[in-house]
Amino acid sequence: MSEPVTVRILDREYTVGVSDDERAGLASAARMLDARMRELRGGNKMVAPDRLAVLTALNLAHELQQQTAKPAAPGRAALALIDEANRKLDALLAQS
Repeated sequence: MSEPVTVRILDREYTVGVSDDERAGLASAARMLDARMRELRGGNKMVAPDRLAVLTALNLAHELQQQTAKPAAPGRAALALIDEANRKLDALLAQS
């Protein structure tokens, strides 16, 4: 069942409906998006949020495209395990 979850990106809150098993992943993705948008914005607080969002999405899509074009690296499985462990830890910490 879908439950509303509120995430914070660039000091604005967004509510998204996700299932319980997707909560940790969504929280992790929101933190990554917030960090990337802040990184791109830098010290220029006058950048329009919609423009910043599109540039960030374009950068992330480009990185994803590059990753899927590469042959699987031996350490990739280990990174996937670490990512999953981080998601589980995020979920546990959120429950506290």
